[in-house]
Amino acid sequence: MTHPHFKGFASDNNAAVHPAVLEALATANQGHAIAYGDDPYTLHAQALIRAEFTPEAEVFFVFLGTAANTLGLQAATQSYHAIICAETAHIQVDECGAPERFTQCKLLPVATNNGKITPEGVQQYLHGFGFEHHSQPRVISITQTTELGTLYTPAEIRALADLAHAHGMYLHIDGARIANAAAALGCSLREISSDCGADILSLGGTKNGMMYGEAIVFFRPELAQNFKYIRKQGMQLASKMRYISAQFQAMFTHELWRTNAQHANAMARELALQLQQIPEIQLSQTVQANGIFAIVPPEIIEPLRQKFFFYTWNETRNEVRWMTSWDTTTTEIDQFVAEIKKLLHQA
Repeated sequence: MTHPHFKGFASDNNAAVHPAVLEALATANQGHAIAYGDDPYTLHAQALIRAEFTPEAEVFFVFLGTAANTLGLQAATQSYHAIICAETAHIQVDECGAPERFTQCKLLPVATNNGKITPEGVQQYLHGFGFEHHSQPRVISITQTTELGTLYTPAEIRALADLAHAHGMYLHIDGARIANAAAALGCSLREISSDCGADILSLGGTKNGMMYGEAIVFFRPELAQNFKYIRKQGMQLASKMRYISAQFQAMFTHELWRTNAQHANAMARELALQLQQIPEIQLSQTVQANGIFAIVPPEIIEPLRQKFFFYTWNETRNEVRWMTSWDTTTTEIDQFVAEIKKLLHQA
């Protein structure tokens, strides 16, 4: 039995697995297949991803988003390097120091009020090149969509990539929700990654209808030259890799990734539209994808959380985060908003 506490708007990680993904898993679960990625499901999934991005891309599957970020960054760095990211970046806030531990690099956070970093914000760290007393800037890492639900346009990504390349650096994209970004912008995945000069992409699947699994996509083949050893040492080489690969097959067949993301985004817009009619609720970020950030009266947070689970983003100002998913329904949104109004009336 599903406890009602876990039904809500906490995270798209909490959503169910899409039926097409389950069907793909069942199809892959027939007979034997060579282990460690030498199977037809993995080869086909890699080909589908290359077709989406660029034929030169090198594609590696891993279990986790944290692993995709950390190992992808490790492939581009040495221990004396530094990685520039937003102060709200997942690699900075929510990965328990894994990037620092495994890359041994220094993270250099950029202050931001909307989750996005700019070339101007990065400039403060672009010094000390060749000076042995300073960590050497090596990677600019951005998140698409950002941790605050906002989007980088292709031009903004290109500007950061150009800046990185001008200084002999790389651009990494944490694309845990890049499908939501592409759906919101009405573009292809490649138009906000490889076409913009990105060098490494952590390609998310779990938040968009998959059971588990992420991909690391290298747009510079030389960065992938020794990555098979990095993945093995990072404990992310799946023996039964076909079960990750089959899920990506489903996601990249008939653009299921886009269909799922479009629905999640549409549900966020619907929720935001209804919330805007409630004077006591203040949206704190522009709703661009499937994340809603709002400042709410503190007295309703815990009672509301008992009915619809979610997280508090910033306790000092009563800011909460509400996420919609591929399986969010309008009925759930209506019930959620009705509960908010009920609690506000009681307060």
